Amino acid sequence: MRNISKLKRLISGFKRQNRLTIQSHLDTMAEDPAVYSEHLKGIGPYLKDNDIYLYIDHMCMVVVCLDKYENKDELADEDSYNGENPLYFTASSYRISPVWQLSETMKLIEQKLKEAAISLKMQGVLLSGSIFSNAEDMERIWKEKNVTVIDHLDGLADWTIGVNNDDELMKGAMVMEAIKDMLTPPSTVNEEEDSSSDDLAEDFERLLNDFINNEMDHGEEDTEDEEDQEDQEDTEDEEDEEAYDFLSGEDDDPLSDIRYPTGIIEQNHNISVRVDILRPIANPREELDKLVGCDDIKRRMDELVALTRYNKMMHELFPDSKQHEVSLHSVFLGHPGTGKTTVCKIFGSLLRQAGALSKGHVVVCDRGSFIGTLWGDEERAMKQVLDMAQGGVLMIDEAYLLNGKHENDPGKLVIQLMMNILADETQRDIAIVLCGYKEPMMKLLDMNPGLQSRFPNKFEFKDFTVDELLEITLHRIKDYDYQFTNPAWEKYRGMLAQAYMVRDPETWGNARFVANQLERIYIQHASRCVNQHPQDKHELLTLIPEDILPFDIPRRKARIGF
Repeated sequence: MRNISKLKRLISGFKRQNRLTIQSHLDTMAEDPAVYSEHLKGIGPYLKDNDIYLYIDHMCMVVVCLDKYENKDELADEDSYNGENPLYFTASSYRISPVWQLSETMKLIEQKLKEAAISLKMQGVLLSGSIFSNAEDMERIWKEKNVTVIDHLDGLADWTIGVNNDDELMKGAMVMEAIKDMLTPPSTVNEEEDSSSDDLAEDFERLLNDFINNEMDHGEEDTEDEEDQEDQEDTEDEEDEEAYDFLSGEDDDPLSDIRYPTGIIEQNHNISVRVDILRPIANPREELDKLVGCDDIKRRMDELVALTRYNKMMHELFPDSKQHEVSLHSVFLGHPGTGKTTVCKIFGSLLRQAGALSKGHVVVCDRGSFIGTLWGDEERAMKQVLDMAQGGVLMIDEAYLLNGKHENDPGKLVIQLMMNILADETQRDIAIVLCGYKEPMMKLLDMNPGLQSRFPNKFEFKDFTVDELLEITLHRIKDYDYQFTNPAWEKYRGMLAQAYMVRDPETWGNARFVANQLERIYIQHASRCVNQHPQDKHELLTLIPEDILPFDIPRRKARIGF
């Protein structure tokens, strides 16, 4: 037994360290002639952006990962919810567990070593600048993962850690050879040769005509139709691919395993309507960050999602304790084009990642989705919509139109049915979002106190400023690799500012207005290029003043009377 302990001294030595001794121990390891040490600039796929240090002797291997993420108070959680990676939480954000990433990396290394017929006892060490407030509670779990965690390390990013890279230690060289395809490669730059102008001249007119015919429909309605068609095609493809996925055991994208509804509502035997189904996205937080403006909405949505995640974790850890009450039902207030539908899609995806919803898709409805021609159509439609929205978000656009002035308006029945759903404790795997203009929406809530209390989360989408609309413009043209010349940009800025000054606040389209104007610019630009045959291919991506047509500005309606 004593000999075995001596052979594993490399691992036991690291396990004994703490935040006061670890730096000195690393210096000692770098000078130990019996230990091979190596510094890696990342090891994929989980730790490709981390500094990794390997320590290898003839029997053991220690993988040290530097976690330079610094936060004063972070809550660790190694449990996975709904197949998602385990997460660590701060008061306002979260991230994937670094211990889980290190543990998964060690498993991959072990597999590589096994293939190379190399047998080593392995231990992971996570050195973190963060402070894990529940570290004592997590020690047993970390130990089971063969990971030693040392947190609260000040200035970790500035540490200088030496290694020996001793080629005479054959075991180390063998390990490096076995895992070489996991190492993060140095960045490379690919140089492409430009096509000759003669080749471009032969093809550009055909390509531009194809572009005009096939690629210029960027308007909102056409985009939604394309998304609907893609969703339908994806659903059909999923049915063909399910057998293959089941047999192969592949599960690279959890979203691909989810079945989504078709969006067809049969109001009665004679009439059916279609609603939009917005599928969840894989990286909702990144998409939220990309949105122009909406800072308050981003902050409050982070808070709501963080509390939801926290509740989920606390329920798993302390099932008998009382949990914070969190309502997912929300009201989105704002004019058209302010991003309500986009944020709703992100909202559903965030709630899915948080474990609050099982699917995260969005079912987009309005009054016409529910109101049919026969008695009872509303109840049938509501039941179908609810079935479609299970596991996701039910978004009702211009919800106040359901509350018609006539006392027998069938929309009132839809509101009552919705109230019954909200009162049903079994309906937890769904979030309902009411969208529309602020004034009529608040009037609807004020008229129905029960509705008011069940929609505590109110997000107000402000009209974009001119500067924000200009930023949105640059984001949109970047998607197609366009750029303005300076004179074209000045012309566009001036025309947008003028349109903004004379806008009607009730009909102003915000980002939708920008999208419509850019569509006209794209078509004008493409037509000009077809007629002028530019020889430099870069001109095909350059917008000039001639491409900027006068804006189609919705004017204020003149009042009649005195």
